[in-house]
Amino acid sequence: MPAGSVRLSHDSKDDKDPAQRYPLLADASEEKLEELNKAVKKKLDWVFLPVVTLMLLMNYLDRINVSNARLAGMQEDMHMSDVEWSAGISLFYVGYIISQIPANVVIAKGKPALLLPMVMLGWSAVTICLPLATQPWGFMLCRFLVGITEGPFLPGVALLSSSWYTKEESSFRMAIWHAGNIVSNVCSGLLAAAILTNMHNIGSLSSWQWFFIIEGAVSILVAFIGFWGLPNFPNNTSTSYMTEEQLQMAQYRMLVSAGGISEDDEGDYWTGFVMACKDPFTWMFAFLHFAIIIGQSFKDFLPSIMDTLGYNRTITYLIQAPPYVIAYLVTLAVSWSSGKYFEHCYHIIGPMVAALVGAVIMISTLNVGARYFGIILLCSGPFVALNIHIPWETAVVPRPRTKRAALIAIVNCCSSVSHWFTPYFFLRNQEPRYETGGGLIIVGCGLSIISCLVIRWYCQKKNKEIEKREEETGELTSFRFAI
Repeated sequence: MPAGSVRLSHDSKDDKDPAQRYPLLADASEEKLEELNKAVKKKLDWVFLPVVTLMLLMNYLDRINVSNARLAGMQEDMHMSDVEWSAGISLFYVGYIISQIPANVVIAKGKPALLLPMVMLGWSAVTICLPLATQPWGFMLCRFLVGITEGPFLPGVALLSSSWYTKEESSFRMAIWHAGNIVSNVCSGLLAAAILTNMHNIGSLSSWQWFFIIEGAVSILVAFIGFWGLPNFPNNTSTSYMTEEQLQMAQYRMLVSAGGISEDDEGDYWTGFVMACKDPFTWMFAFLHFAIIIGQSFKDFLPSIMDTLGYNRTITYLIQAPPYVIAYLVTLAVSWSSGKYFEHCYHIIGPMVAALVGAVIMISTLNVGARYFGIILLCSGPFVALNIHIPWETAVVPRPRTKRAALIAIVNCCSSVSHWFTPYFFLRNQEPRYETGGGLIIVGCGLSIISCLVIRWYCQKKNKEIEKREEETGELTSFRFAI
């Protein structure tokens, strides 16, 4: 069977045939099964995927907008020191971590088509309120609340996506929606150039205040699109989204992809959480994600790093876009390759090596061309690695849904802890080289490479155990741990 495909045919007419679980598929021909399979993927690819990508774009845009607002005088207008500014950046991730695990477990047993747009409305409202803050404590409070409301979103989207797309399809599709974080950086720079340089003192507001108001308003509009474009899970989505036949096919596809284990074979809210805590994979992926995020720690300070290249304010905003455009194209290419060959480890290691080289360039030279090339490597590496990391963890731990939900949230929480301390490594008194921050990035890249190799070894070990068990019992399974 070629990589990236799922075998959707009847092996037999007994109880071992997965299609027998679904009455509308039990007697369907192979041609009919394939027709339904294509219909499900078409609906997901042309409705779900664009909507969730747009929502993720706004999610990241509302998260990173403060970095460009800082260049427009936000820090000075609110009378904040560098330490207070970094504290506000860190507090976002305090709220972000607090809400993730309980929210994702609730989403796993609930209706993400309702819950995800609702949390989007929450962070959009707080973003619009941020311009009202005039003191450091107001900035810190708003960033904390944005973190609380944004926390459930990315893990929820990862859970929902992995409940509809098979493990063979996930890498490329997740790259498309997760790359919304890359596109948001492109948009942020372009919007900053348009708004922050042209709207100062309009309506007695600073340009950075208009920046938050406009972004928050657009985010609210996108949230309402989400109420229309998002499904629930295959077993509880309304027939207004897909036909009953297509919904049964969606469940069948995931059953085959998981080796015959149903996603709905699960207990109460916290059973999956306990299972995830006991699984070594949870903590291996948590450490890997933690290391990748450390390698990406420059992200909130990229406009400030760009400012050290010596260009005027408008050019500084605009030159942020090309590195992220390149990162987006590289992400799609590498993710497609990962899905085609069903390989994750080396598809992460390669980009992280590139990011390590980029960090070395950033701290070792003041040549503008070399530093800009280093920034391109920095932007491409960790973003690509994150896009491969998420489908890897959901492919390795596919069932039950509550366990997968808890794993995604735990991993994301552990990685977000890095944001409590990394902002203090990029202080303005270390411009233009940011030696401490660059050294931190190098450490993160190195740890992520080691983590990938450890997880790959453990997956191979578990696969050998499955093969040995098959030889001893004679019972075959199609499931293998993805490497």
